[in-house]
Amino acid sequence: MSRASWHLRANGLVLAWLVAAAVLTVAHRWVAAAQWLMVHLLLLGAVSTAILLWSQHFADTLLRQPAPGGRRGLVVRLAAHTLGAVLVVAGLVVPAFALVLAGSVLVGGAGVGQAVVVGRQMRSALPSRFRPLARWYVGAGAVLPLGVACGVVLARGTVSDDVHGRLYVAHVVLTLVGWVATTVLGTLVVLWPTVRHARIEPSDEAAGRRALPVVLAGLGVVVLAAATGWRWLVLAGCVVVAVGAGLVGAMMWRQHRAAAPVVAANAARVVPARTAPVHVPPVFAPGSLAASVAWLVGSLVAFGVVVVAAPGWDVAALRVRGLVAPFAVGFAAQVLLGALSHLLPVVLGGGPAVARRTAAELDRGAVVRLVLVNGGLLLFCAPVPSTVRVLVSFVVLGALVAFLVLAARAVRVARRPAAASAPAAAPAPAAAPAPAPASSGAVSSAVPGPPRPPRSGALAVGVGALALALVVGVAIDPPAAGIAAAGAPVDGVGPDVVATGRTTTVQVEAREMRFVPARVEVPAGDRLVLEVTNADDDVHDLVLADGTTSGRLSPGAAATVDVGVVGADLDGWCSVAGHRLMGMTLQVVVTGEAVVAAGPSADPDEPAEHSGHDMSGHDVTSGATSDGSTDAADLLDLMATPDDAFVARDAALSPLGPDRGPVTHRVRLEVQEVVREVAPGVTQRLWTFGGEAPGPVLHGRVGDTFVVTLVNDGTIGHSIDFHAGALAPDDVMRTIAPGEELTYTFTATRSGIWMYHCSTMPMSVHLANGMLGAVVIEPDGLPEVGRQYVVVQSELYLGPQGGEADAAQVAAAQPDLVVFNGYANQYRDRPLTATAGERVRFWVLDAGPNRPSAFHVVGGQFDTVFREGEYALRDGGSTGSGGSQVLALQPAEGGFVELTFPEAGTYPFVTHAMSDAESGAQGRVVVTP
Repeated sequence: MSRASWHLRANGLVLAWLVAAAVLTVAHRWVAAAQWLMVHLLLLGAVSTAILLWSQHFADTLLRQPAPGGRRGLVVRLAAHTLGAVLVVAGLVVPAFALVLAGSVLVGGAGVGQAVVVGRQMRSALPSRFRPLARWYVGAGAVLPLGVACGVVLARGTVSDDVHGRLYVAHVVLTLVGWVATTVLGTLVVLWPTVRHARIEPSDEAAGRRALPVVLAGLGVVVLAAATGWRWLVLAGCVVVAVGAGLVGAMMWRQHRAAAPVVAANAARVVPARTAPVHVPPVFAPGSLAASVAWLVGSLVAFGVVVVAAPGWDVAALRVRGLVAPFAVGFAAQVLLGALSHLLPVVLGGGPAVARRTAAELDRGAVVRLVLVNGGLLLFCAPVPSTVRVLVSFVVLGALVAFLVLAARAVRVARRPAAASAPAAAPAPAAAPAPAPASSGAVSSAVPGPPRPPRSGALAVGVGALALALVVGVAIDPPAAGIAAAGAPVDGVGPDVVATGRTTTVQVEAREMRFVPARVEVPAGDRLVLEVTNADDDVHDLVLADGTTSGRLSPGAAATVDVGVVGADLDGWCSVAGHRLMGMTLQVVVTGEAVVAAGPSADPDEPAEHSGHDMSGHDVTSGATSDGSTDAADLLDLMATPDDAFVARDAALSPLGPDRGPVTHRVRLEVQEVVREVAPGVTQRLWTFGGEAPGPVLHGRVGDTFVVTLVNDGTIGHSIDFHAGALAPDDVMRTIAPGEELTYTFTATRSGIWMYHCSTMPMSVHLANGMLGAVVIEPDGLPEVGRQYVVVQSELYLGPQGGEADAAQVAAAQPDLVVFNGYANQYRDRPLTATAGERVRFWVLDAGPNRPSAFHVVGGQFDTVFREGEYALRDGGSTGSGGSQVLALQPAEGGFVELTFPEAGTYPFVTHAMSDAESGAQGRVVVTP
């Protein structure tokens, strides 16, 4: 196999990891532990594979000495790393710690093997000016096993929260910075000059040598911080590493400036009309590499600041996850794509003409892609509404995935025979993978290249795409961006009120579900300005009856609301669901007599309010809302069946397996606001844990520990309360603002099926919008059964179609639907299954928020009833022949029942509060022989 062919196949492995990461990014909402997988497919898979492949190639070039073991040894290391990475990913997904351990040993071994091989090369190589640069690869390979070891301990999950936080910080720094960034910075010392067609001066080599000990010293400081618990050392270590990276960045800037006149001079040459098209210097490779270094330096400093600012190591470990995008995409993904854009034409080969064509393919849309990736990341990291972040993330993903398409095109171009008319003596591109030591590191400065066409159009396209994402995201949720509702007055001056020319300014605070003051007086004709500050721990806004709004305000935020000239009383309220009913109202009261301008008099017979409308904005006579939307309740048909594509929620509860002692369950719950169908043709905007309503079922035994990370990706504040744990609610049950995270750790000391839910006020509305779920903690000695199901009863209070729950109906406890597992009658139309004679266990939770449950299986009799931690009936009770017909539960109560179906047939199950059963709380079990 030729050298070029072998490198192409090896790089195909890198591209395969990138494709897997891209696919997972698109489908991450439906994959468990998706964020962890996305990061590791990119860094552990694609980036680490590229490091093994290209660091060995550059070491061979710099040292002019073949590596011990040659290509065969590199293949072995690549195979070990690939198998190890697959095992680590599989072990965390299954989960199976043995797979994680085995995979980690292989990954760490591949890195150490690479360091040993390069070290042996250095000892046997002749002295040269570039020999010391190979030390970067030795240092990176030596650091990797330490980072991998931290990851193994984290995967085991048997350490305290404080130790977990220390290990997590050390793991991130040692792997992402110690392994990835160290290799990258060392490679850039020799790769950047070839990309920019610049000469490596002695000062550049010296900068590369000086930067390595600085970077390694910074890593050592971070490790010391994790070992001692002195978090301030993390910032110090990150700053030191950033200084080392800055030395390399300064070298790159000097070479960029030195190369620019050369390119310009060659571009100014007159090109004969009949010569072949000359080589145009690429844009994407140097732009992507330079941007990656900038993101690395910025992310390092931000990492240190976040860790130091956190109240503890456990919280620091959560907060630094917010830097995943800058580190993984801004730095790692960009440096990988930038390097491959330069190196792939070399790998593909085919001569100078082919290399020019493949390089041109990989450089297509360079400016647009660079703007979309880097501008998109800046927007993603900015305090923008969550809808903007979602749209921008897809824009960035599209720009990154474009490289995969272009790489495929480049391979096809390289394999396509050149056109017969192509000139035979075209100039060769300067695309060497590393500067040749024999020529003192210089690359030919005679790089012909005509002036590039103006890039303003490409720049405009990139900026325009980002602006469109921003505008669309804001349009989806205007209050979150602080934009007034449609129809708000421009200057607030009514047509009949004469302005006094004075301004009344009032400071208003949103605090403890109240506006303080709740009553504002303003002289008639004065302009009213409200300075609104959110002093609460939840998101609020102020909306006035004339449409003026403050926009959504996160905790601590403030806004100035210019109401305009006021001539009549005006009502205001917080528009966040349920807050108005909780008393978040404001009354603007006009004092004195307003001077009315001359004009057409109003009809005294005109009613003050439109008949047929109430204060909620719903048309009482038609059932439609005042903004033209449709009430979801009007679309409700409980006899309708869902379409063929509907898939019912899986109610099955998998067995836990053999009891091997207490284990730690690490769970990530992301608050997401999603529109879901809750009955055939009826949709609601639900607030969910993990995109599901009810949230995912957590399952364990007495003695197990649950470490739950709550991530608020919604637009208002949320919280979580686990009934399965006993601990002070002050901190772990606090409301967190959009974009924030918290860790909730509890040990299950009592058995039963326990409720978890959002405890942010008004709690009833948060529950009615879907923020609830179940934790099943099995009692000791619970016997195995043929199958078991989890049924969570809850209520839906339908608002507008596609909208949120009707808070007024919630307050009145008048549900439109009572449902099992979030969807009306879903198990009536998609029945559960069992076998005659098979023992079946139903775990049942009444999540409310208001209605009791009376769980009953028609045609069945329960011989075992477990309610609220105690057996009410077991194996027929004291008589041996006792049975039970219902499991009666109040809101937040739970238990399980067991029965054996005597014969084949269809057995309905319902809540025996029959009006509720007829409102959607019913299902069927189809029993086969």
